[in-house]
Amino acid sequence: MISAPARSKKEINMKNIYGNEYLLSTIANMIKNDKAAQSVIFCGEKGSGKRLMAKYYTMSLMCESPVDGRPCGKCNACHNVDMGYHPDVIYAPTSGKLGGYSVETARAVINQAYIKPNNSSGRKVCIFTDCKNTDPRTQNVLLKLIEEPPEYAYFIFTCNSRTDFLPTIISRCVCFGVSTVTDEEAKKALIEDDCTPEEAESAVRCFHGNIGMCGDYIRNEELRKQVDLTKGLADSIIRKDEYSLNAQLFALGSSRNDVKNVMTMLDKLVRDAAVLGRDKSAELIGCSRETAESLSGRITPYQAVRIHNKIELANKAVDCNVTIPLAMAALAAEITEII
Repeated sequence: MISAPARSKKEINMKNIYGNEYLLSTIANMIKNDKAAQSVIFCGEKGSGKRLMAKYYTMSLMCESPVDGRPCGKCNACHNVDMGYHPDVIYAPTSGKLGGYSVETARAVINQAYIKPNNSSGRKVCIFTDCKNTDPRTQNVLLKLIEEPPEYAYFIFTCNSRTDFLPTIISRCVCFGVSTVTDEEAKKALIEDDCTPEEAESAVRCFHGNIGMCGDYIRNEELRKQVDLTKGLADSIIRKDEYSLNAQLFALGSSRNDVKNVMTMLDKLVRDAAVLGRDKSAELIGCSRETAESLSGRITPYQAVRIHNKIELANKAVDCNVTIPLAMAALAAEITEII
């Protein structure tokens, strides 16, 4: 039996979802008019709330007493979904170094999907989170089920980008974009989650309206170290110090997730530097305005685009199981050559 994930001690109240008003309204209308999509993909950057939205949609489908298409948040079904142990909600487990979904897992979910549900909604929900590394073979196994699902079965996927899926999967799903919120909304959400105003302010300076990443920054010392390392990498680029750049990239270690986190943050700083080269008052997305401003005085927008391309290639190499120190050494040399 595929079990539900353990619920964290602190979790955003399902009633307090910030931003994404249009998406919430669309879901409510689908439920109210009995036209809920059987296969849904929620897309958005890490920390934007894709999993929260997947839980909200699940709760909407399973709720015993919806109010204008929205989950009541009080019935047993809502409570069980929120706690992560509803018997008719299947959470597919990931496997392997890249955390993808295997063909065996897909077949196990298919077998469970054909077992009729036993609840008042008459629905069963299968959830696949973070599908960025799902093998095409697995997607093809799932395709037939998505094409001809049992009338009671619903499938929810989350991903960073629609490109994580085969076109055949995308064409058979309703795709929703999950966006970040305003800085003020992020601060309010963090304070409601028992963070201090000072912690919320510090986190939002780094991750802006991305509530998930802001929360991780406050609670996760490792992420704070990664932010500092990202700023250090940018400083090495500013000083054109290949040795320092190489040493810091090597310090990332062998965790693919850690490497990709830092590469994503560095890419955003490079993007901000390019934008500031054109507009000093532009809205930024990176972890440090001060660092981006310094970087913009060192590289041109054209150089920023070239560095972005090299970072993107390095990320792809990491995804393809290339030895991480080798990929990082090559990236350091390429960035130094550009600047």
